[in-house]
Amino acid sequence: MQLDRYFCILDEEKVCDQCGECDRCDLDPQKICDNCGKCIADDRDYEVIEIDQIVTE
Repeated sequence: MQLDRYFCILDEEKVCDQCGECDRCDLDPQKICDNCGKCIADDRDYEVIEIDQIVTE
């Protein structure tokens, strides 16, 4: 049986071990991100987020 090995999105040299660190809130690391958008909110009419990879399982 061969396992697919994905690398951590926060550390390109680490194999993903499902630690959940990438799910943490940028403003409050004790909280799981709920996509509130406060980390990207400002006075601009729009925001651009660059997507560099799409991972499908």
